[in-house]
Amino acid sequence: MKINKKIIEELTGYLKEFGLSEIEYGEGTTKVKVSRSINVTSVAPSEVKKKQEIIESDGTNISSPIVGTAYLAPEPGGKKFVEVGQKIKKGQTIMIVEAMKTMNHVPSTQDGSVNKIFVKDGEPVEFGQPLISVK
Repeated sequence: MKINKKIIEELTGYLKEFGLSEIEYGEGTTKVKVSRSINVTSVAPSEVKKKQEIIESDGTNISSPIVGTAYLAPEPGGKKFVEVGQKIKKGQTIMIVEAMKTMNHVPSTQDGSVNKIFVKDGEPVEFGQPLISVK
């Protein structure tokens, strides 16, 4: 079998361009899979630290328990779980963080009033990244 180096080079370019660790391409009976290792440990903590330095509030921050995509409502166009100024109770869902197609409800860790919402709907979040501030 003859290997098409152009396809491999193009796939490798996509890995770098989009920050992927793996990509697979198939055409007919031919399949090509290209992967690379990414040193995530050196990237993620510095990014979280940057975001945490930017976020300042006069309340208590509720942080993301996992890495994923934050959703402020249970469905697109739906009513948001919380709004700024709204009173919330401990255990109440403040948003959903989707990870690996699993919707994880993030509960409030205390009673209070929503002071600030730090993330936008559909925004990727990191572990430990503040999501909202509660007073």
